[in-house]
Amino acid sequence: LQREHGVEFLIVAVADSSGVAISEDGFDPTELVAHKHAGKSVASLAGYAEGVSAEHITDHAKCDLVFEASPVDLKSGGVGLALTRKALAKGVSVVLANKAPLVLAFAELKALAQSTGASLKYSATFCGGLPVINIGERDLIAGDILKLQGIFNSTSNYILDGMADGQSYDDTLNEAKERGIAEADPSLDVGGWDTANKLLIVANSIMDANITLGDIEVEGIEHVNAAYVIEEKKKGNVVKLVAKAEQGAYSVRPVALPAEEFLAQCTGWEMAVELHTDIYGIGYYKLWEREPVPTAGSMLRDALHIFA
Repeated sequence: LQREHGVEFLIVAVADSSGVAISEDGFDPTELVAHKHAGKSVASLAGYAEGVSAEHITDHAKCDLVFEASPVDLKSGGVGLALTRKALAKGVSVVLANKAPLVLAFAELKALAQSTGASLKYSATFCGGLPVINIGERDLIAGDILKLQGIFNSTSNYILDGMADGQSYDDTLNEAKERGIAEADPSLDVGGWDTANKLLIVANSIMDANITLGDIEVEGIEHVNAAYVIEEKKKGNVVKLVAKAEQGAYSVRPVALPAEEFLAQCTGWEMAVELHTDIYGIGYYKLWEREPVPTAGSMLRDALHIFA
């Protein structure tokens, strides 16, 4: 990165659920990874700042950028929203992988960043490594996106594929949990809310939608059974959990798609999106992702766009 883009990152503060550690000279990234892989906490690092919470990092560490990837808290926004507000207010740029701040306060955070001159980037919040927000904001800048639809949640996609092969909903969900695809509480995934969160972010970002979650009709896959999925398969259809934005209407629901359609061919670990535009035609984008590396890569990409 230093050689090709003239950018070098110095990690001056780190946080996890145990607390915050600060080093003006910087932490060695390789040593940090080894420390966490060994099951150790930030509280056991040299530089542990007792009594300092993650949301107050920018009060104690001089920094230009915050990478925010704490767990999603859709009720209050949690530490992610608090830290993002505080950092942007100080003129510190923020790169998000956490969707909650954008779901709960999209317009507020964009306005705050603009007022202080800080950058707010968040391509990692939408389908990991899939660069659709960047494409919409930059590469389609001269046109309008008339319709957007896609499959944004690999857990639901995996479950529906399993039912198409004759497994029950419960068996497929349990298998997804065992494989580490689904969380112990997968309600955000199967209830359609993770997909709705991503639809809100992408629609607000590249369609100027200015919507909240209340503007999205959400139906998950909890009531979809294997018999229905198999019956649709016999008809030449594939059942998918589809997010859609078109003509001011926003929805997430299970849909039986003809097998030859692009989204119907999004299987297992894949996520996909279609962008229907006025002057650029129809763009089809798909990503295979089963690990966090592409999401981390998207955060790094956002940081480079800020500083390179």
